Amino acid sequence: MRTSRIAALAGLAGIAASATLSFTALGMGTAASAAEGDGRPASYLLEGDPSAQGGSKFEGIGVDPESGRFYVSEVTGGEIQRGSADRAQAEEWLAGDGTDGRYTARGITVDDEGRIYIAGGPNGTGNDRPDLWVYSPEGELLAALRVPDNNAFLNDVAIGPDGAAYFTNSNDPTIIRVAEGASGWEANEWADGGSLITRQEGFNLGGIVLSQDRSAFVVAQGTTGQLWRFSVATGEVSEIDTDGANLRNADGLIAQGRDLAVVRNFDKQLVHLELNPSATSAELVSSRATDPDRVFTTGKLLDGRLLLVDSHFDEQTAQGPYEIVTARMPR
Repeated sequence: MRTSRIAALAGLAGIAASATLSFTALGMGTAASAAEGDGRPASYLLEGDPSAQGGSKFEGIGVDPESGRFYVSEVTGGEIQRGSADRAQAEEWLAGDGTDGRYTARGITVDDEGRIYIAGGPNGTGNDRPDLWVYSPEGELLAALRVPDNNAFLNDVAIGPDGAAYFTNSNDPTIIRVAEGASGWEANEWADGGSLITRQEGFNLGGIVLSQDRSAFVVAQGTTGQLWRFSVATGEVSEIDTDGANLRNADGLIAQGRDLAVVRNFDKQLVHLELNPSATSAELVSSRATDPDRVFTTGKLLDGRLLLVDSHFDEQTAQGPYEIVTARMPR
């Protein structure tokens, strides 16, 4: 296990305090109040990698409600950290730097059986490396797969009603379905939204969640600030009316019932929308500034708290502390 660059910090008290202050300003309820009375940390420390070019920059997070664990992906190296809701320090779980062909990692999620799905971003772009990985809860590699498109940038992933994993592609308006079949694990193009979605320079399809009635995937296109609805039954795409909300640089999506939180990374905003059950339209509830000293990429709900990844994407060379910050889901 790599030695943490932040082990020499004076302690967690100052870190927790800064997280609390930032979310007081956000008006979402403080991390301290979210943890009050149950002994859970107000923020979580990730191990830094001293050898990572550009420092450690983290992006994706997946949670396992059954075990109380969370998993965080590192862009600069591809390692995966694992933490627990009741422990302030996360640790390296899977090595990067070429382990299982992984040099970078992006979105990550966990299915009902505790299996971990990892999107590789550009890991397999223009080469023969894997685009994605599937691991058992014990860390056994179950699959390292390539997708049909040699220019794919797999960004985020969500579990569908059928138990399969659905990955967004930031380079083309396509969604990749990954599941274990009779012949083993397979990755296939499930939907192509090119009839309506125009590819732009930069990051296109990113965050993905299920609608409340589980009839559709809600997908963000960060370059244009649009939300797209992909029918679970047919893969057909349509635009979601977002009530004039500014969603430029939309990155991660977090859904709870009809509430949808949209993380606008470099704009440092968290937008709260209320979707109708089938996600054909949304009402803008609020748009609030996040901590100006952090670039949040995405988040997941665990035990009623929102865990947000502080990416350090605005730093040429990232400096610790590397943190997951807790807050409450906007309502």
